[in-house]
Amino acid sequence: MNYRLGVDAGGTFTDFVLADGSGNVHLFKTTSTPEDGTRAIAEGLAQIAQKLGLPIADILGQTELCVNGTTVGLNALIQHQGVKTGLICTAGHEDSLEIRLGHKEEGYRYDDAYPPAQILVERHLRVPVRERVLSDGTVHTPLDEQDVRNACESFRREGVQAVAVSFLWSVANDEHERRAAQIVRELLPEAYVSVGIEVFPQMREYTRTSTAVLNAYLGPVLGAYATRIDKFFQDSGLRVPVRYFQSNGGMASRAVMVARAVNAINSGPASAPMAGRHIAQPLGLANFITVDMGGTSFDITLTHQGQTQVTKDNDFLRYRIGTPMIQVESLGAGGGSIGWIDSMGLLNVGPQSAGASPGPACYMRGGTRPTVTDANVALGYLNPQALLGGRLAIDAAASRQAIATQLAGPLGITPEKAAYGIFSIVNNNMVNGIRRVSIERGYDPRDFALIGAGGATALHITALAREIGIRTVLVPKLASGLCAFGQILSDVKYDYMASAPMRLDERADIALLEQRFAALERQGAAVLHQEGIARERIAFRRSLDMRYVGQVHECPVDIGTLALGAASLAAIKTAFHQMHRQLFTYDEPDSLIEIVNIETTVLGKTEPLRLAQWPRGGQPSAAIRTHRPMVFGADAAALQTPVYDGTRLGADDLIDGPAVIEEPTTTIVLQSGWQARLDASGCYVLSAQQ
Repeated sequence: MNYRLGVDAGGTFTDFVLADGSGNVHLFKTTSTPEDGTRAIAEGLAQIAQKLGLPIADILGQTELCVNGTTVGLNALIQHQGVKTGLICTAGHEDSLEIRLGHKEEGYRYDDAYPPAQILVERHLRVPVRERVLSDGTVHTPLDEQDVRNACESFRREGVQAVAVSFLWSVANDEHERRAAQIVRELLPEAYVSVGIEVFPQMREYTRTSTAVLNAYLGPVLGAYATRIDKFFQDSGLRVPVRYFQSNGGMASRAVMVARAVNAINSGPASAPMAGRHIAQPLGLANFITVDMGGTSFDITLTHQGQTQVTKDNDFLRYRIGTPMIQVESLGAGGGSIGWIDSMGLLNVGPQSAGASPGPACYMRGGTRPTVTDANVALGYLNPQALLGGRLAIDAAASRQAIATQLAGPLGITPEKAAYGIFSIVNNNMVNGIRRVSIERGYDPRDFALIGAGGATALHITALAREIGIRTVLVPKLASGLCAFGQILSDVKYDYMASAPMRLDERADIALLEQRFAALERQGAAVLHQEGIARERIAFRRSLDMRYVGQVHECPVDIGTLALGAASLAAIKTAFHQMHRQLFTYDEPDSLIEIVNIETTVLGKTEPLRLAQWPRGGQPSAAIRTHRPMVFGADAAALQTPVYDGTRLGADDLIDGPAVIEEPTTTIVLQSGWQARLDASGCYVLSAQQ
């Protein structure tokens, strides 16, 4: 029996998905242990061994794929706990990290009270060296190698653990930057070295420098983490290398992940749309929005015509990242988000969170603040005795007490109305997030299905869909572990890019672009060959960054596997006009277009996972576990509502709302006017009936 194991370490829970060769998929959850991730993994593996009745060494010995998604890089950035980092840059450009293109992030540009971002490299560790390459690649000032050596000596005295090297025009001629990096590696052999031209080989000095610095800041942290994880799994019996999930939506080897540590940032939610594609495809759905509500956050991704949106040159946690990332909209709206009253006497929810510890009041772990989870308990949606299939005991009275004393009393309303207020406000916050990834980017959300991931999402998902006008919702039985499931479905994925400025006029040398694409693809294929991936499993996908001449920013245009030549020029131009019109509502067919960058995504394809089919049902009423009073409106009127045991439902069973379906690790609230059907794939298809 061969297994695939996905381990997704989130802020509150660590999720495990184990798939066997017969198509059976098992889901397990443990509380995350950020101080030592191997503790949570050990607990999860113990659950797996108990469920299968086999020693964990036997299970891991038969595991052909083990993937780990981690928040280690994200947490290190949020908490500013990366390593001491130095920067070697072109003389005169040591302050580019602070200048930050001369403005604040979108939404804060005119806010005088908005503080500057914390710079990851102290001013005295940003060392200028004399060198200058011009934009055409000619050398104006030779590299002063002694300046580089002096910088290394300064870094040694200061205890610098990582060094970023980023020069102004290395994209036009990388000789100086690579030579400087070579000197650093010779003089500081223990230091982690991040080179701008290797991490982000495209124009825009600030973006390239910021990306290189982030990579250096996080590299040793990810390296130490991966060393612990690798050793733990090897000692436990795993015979294949652990792969790590990246923010671009694919897997990477340990070596690539550590060398490109910046790609670990926000890698957790990037796997949800991979699972979403697997779920939606058999149902004929190519457009879907994946929403993942966990304990601390609400993550949203959009997939159109089977392609998940990817972003580059992105401000993330106030730091510019140039490398491709799955475009994730994250909100402080999770099950642990705290309800509070502001100075105006108004109820707010989040972004503060109780997290895993102390957690919601009902968890009985010392938490006293009212949270979204407590509201769902008070409204009757959640089982008042226990969650996680009975493994997590809860105290419903504690939820009601926290809401009553801290919210209902001061507001002069009943606890039920306060709880519904929390529910409504957090829903409104999430709906606004869905609008940002759809309407504000040129997509009508009514043309999409909504896919629920995360343990808390299904409590809110029909209310969200109703508010935004979506009529089809998918909630897989594996919803609470969908990111871990997505990891074992994903491909190995590496992005290779280059700056390639070219105007698409009569002098355009399209054949040269084809040669440059081919060179990038040979480079990527060689890496996958070294990792043992057979040639027939390697695929490529190309894209171009394009703009009208005179514009400042470019649009990414996916051209798939299109070979570039004179015959393809018209198709490329048409694709750009269409993308520009979608993003900005207009195009300029008579304007001259230019290509700025080229990029190829190199894929090591993973074998499709064929899941076992769910047996047919026929008597959904037999699955009713109980009835309990629930609140579905602002009037806080209680309605006796059926609660179904999801494990007793069969394929094609139909359930009309209002109702609740309890699965071991998630709870689906079916609002009035919605109907649920369990598909044979093990996914609930929820449909609006009005």
